[in-house]
Amino acid sequence: MDFDLNSEQQLLQDSVRRYVDKAYGFETRNALLKGGRNGRADNWQVFADNGWLMAALPEAYGGLGGSLQETVIIAQQLGRALVLEPYLGCAVLAAQTLVAGGSEAQKARLLPQLADGSLRLALAYSEPASRGMPLPVALRGERHGEGYRLHGRKSLVLGAPGADALLVSVQLDDVPGLSLVLLEGEFLGLDRQALPLHDGSWVEELHFDGVAIGREALLGEPGQGLEALQEGLAHATVALCAELIGVMEKTLEVTAEYLKVRQQFGVAIGSFQSLQHRMADMAAELEVARSMLHAALASVANDAPQERSRTLSATKMLISRAAKFICGQGIQLHGGIGMTEEYLIGHYYKRAIVADLQLGSADSHEAACAAALQAELGA
Repeated sequence: MDFDLNSEQQLLQDSVRRYVDKAYGFETRNALLKGGRNGRADNWQVFADNGWLMAALPEAYGGLGGSLQETVIIAQQLGRALVLEPYLGCAVLAAQTLVAGGSEAQKARLLPQLADGSLRLALAYSEPASRGMPLPVALRGERHGEGYRLHGRKSLVLGAPGADALLVSVQLDDVPGLSLVLLEGEFLGLDRQALPLHDGSWVEELHFDGVAIGREALLGEPGQGLEALQEGLAHATVALCAELIGVMEKTLEVTAEYLKVRQQFGVAIGSFQSLQHRMADMAAELEVARSMLHAALASVANDAPQERSRTLSATKMLISRAAKFICGQGIQLHGGIGMTEEYLIGHYYKRAIVADLQLGSADSHEAACAAALQAELGA
């Protein structure tokens, strides 16, 4: 697989970088943190106008026909600025699940609206017992007349605050296998509670108390939702890892600059050999993380589902831990200023901590890797 950017991908990278450098400085982000949830609507429209929301959507439905590589390019640059708008939850996780599992009519109706930014769609799949993994699912759909009534809970729904519609994973009583349902508008019995996360982003907790839906709300075929959900999660996991690469890159750059200007005993502290060694360790971890991201991209493009799943779990585990290490070292090398809310380096560490718990924690993915390896060795 060729990881060098072609001319169009280079233009895409440059456009996102210019935007975050110009319009998403640290002070601007702080103002957004204090002023609302998950950024601003006009910023989201900028994403749409620049084609970032449609980059990886099929051309037949209003997209640009790009691949996961375009998603990675965008996510990495957004990570450098800790962008608050829900690109990961709405433009990647929910959108790619819809691409994989929706009927032709559903995709033709919804995907163009996702591409132009007029519709925000969030995916509610995580539950307290699943801890960010696709299974198990406790949300039940009880048969009621020609439709169903939903009972249960979804937690930490990415991109849900401000979303116009929800995709929800559910276990229907009369259909084996996982199903996905599409909820548009208001529903009696659905309680949506917005919650802030440690990094300043917002999610929602959803409580379903007999929410009534018709069979037309089913996304694609009933009982066939797990494969679509896994496809959406694969894209989102790689995008989140790419975002963390951007987080680590910026942390290294900011820390290196600080070591050049901070003086002690009349010299820049960057001249101290012990601190140079720590920076070298951080840079080495970043290079390993980049290599693992490339392995994940290749696996999504080429591997069978079982092998892809194991590679993605290994990637999420390694990159999450690398991000926490690098950002934590960045705080230490800044000293006391790194612990303050008024300085940017601590915000990168907060993002690394929250990202580790999203889409399955490093520990959950490590357990998944161990289980897959054990099954392979026992076969």
